[in-house]
Amino acid sequence: MRYIPHTEDDKQSMLRTLGCTSIDQLFEDIPQAARLNRLLSLPPALSELELQQHMAQLARENGDVSRLISFLGAGFYDRFIPAAISPLVERGEFLTAYTPYQPELSQGTLAAIFEFQTMIAGLCGMYAAQASMYDGSSAVGEAALLALAQTGRDHLIVSKYLHADSIAVIKTYAHARRVKVIVVNSLAELEQALTTYQVAGVVWQYPDILGSFRTLPNAVALAHQYGALAIVSSDPVALALLKPPGEWGADVVVGEGQPLGNHLNYGGPTFGFFAVTESLVRKMPGRLVGQSVDHQGNRGFVLTLQAREQHIRREKATSNICSNHSLNALQATIYMALLGPQGLKHTAQLSMAKAHYLADRLEQLGLPRANPDAFLYEFVVKVPGSIASLNRHLLSKNILGGWDLGLWDPAFEGLWQIAVTEKRTRFELDLLAEEVKAWMSQ
Repeated sequence: MRYIPHTEDDKQSMLRTLGCTSIDQLFEDIPQAARLNRLLSLPPALSELELQQHMAQLARENGDVSRLISFLGAGFYDRFIPAAISPLVERGEFLTAYTPYQPELSQGTLAAIFEFQTMIAGLCGMYAAQASMYDGSSAVGEAALLALAQTGRDHLIVSKYLHADSIAVIKTYAHARRVKVIVVNSLAELEQALTTYQVAGVVWQYPDILGSFRTLPNAVALAHQYGALAIVSSDPVALALLKPPGEWGADVVVGEGQPLGNHLNYGGPTFGFFAVTESLVRKMPGRLVGQSVDHQGNRGFVLTLQAREQHIRREKATSNICSNHSLNALQATIYMALLGPQGLKHTAQLSMAKAHYLADRLEQLGLPRANPDAFLYEFVVKVPGSIASLNRHLLSKNILGGWDLGLWDPAFEGLWQIAVTEKRTRFELDLLAEEVKAWMSQ
């Protein structure tokens, strides 16, 4: 079967319309030295049946969480996704929708985004949330830019225990603006840096990569004491159990939304969320959907704020973020609506109970926790040996082991981060412990 539909007559007709005698004339601006001057080395064409079989074989070479028991976390989690979500988000009016520029034609999309904003703002304990970001790391980076613009200062402080991807994005953004990024290891180092530099914002993770969450109130208080904005990066499921960052006084709350009803998708796409206090609403990147009324007094939805340069003068734009991940945010909206506050809390509680059971089992095997502080469903243990070797052993048993934090920072060498979700069974938790024991006895 040929996949190029144009016949030779079609090609000649198009060339005559263009005033050309050969296809080569279309590429005459490309130097000969830059041309391949031969056909691509491709295998013979496959039939539709053969192609389907070939693609299925390639797919079988990938390991995924439908066939592997996952203990990976670090921002992306193997959580249960209700069956109702996919049929709803795949409806044509959602799946093919573009930016809702014309509210009279986009009420369904705008209403869904408005509900998403409302849920995220409530979850974070903040005044308002925007329509979603590309991912959690870009949300953190945009929050850092907001702090720089709001304060006019040229230093940022980030916790060493912030997700490494978020630190990398902040440093990339800061480099382009000649802004200094200071990484701190403790509250004492945070206060010292705040007294030394004019700091625009302090970025803290809640819970952090070691699973700790108790340092946030002091970090927020210190940031405000020295005139900096307090930016908090949070796991949304954890917020069902923890006191919302807004109630601790956070100025901006951001995070990765994948745990809210989004598949892992081999790393994306997912979405980021972004919520702020009332005073910062007009500083948010992206767009904000708001309520209005029509001429008959009926409730309607509109794009209230559009802070990107495509909509307003460049010097007035808060960001060059061009869009939001509406479909992924819609998945989160349906997920949160299906579970409700109690369902989301129960999900977090189940995960936490199972994680504590596993942590106790691993400690009995001689893998103590690296951080003795309280934790929810993600924790870190010290491994006596090569974490890469341990993870290879587990993978041979169809288990995705935890994340090797040493791959992020040499200071974390030997630290193994394990995430436990509500999907993990008692059998799977015990299996991991038994396979860790088998590896240690080799």
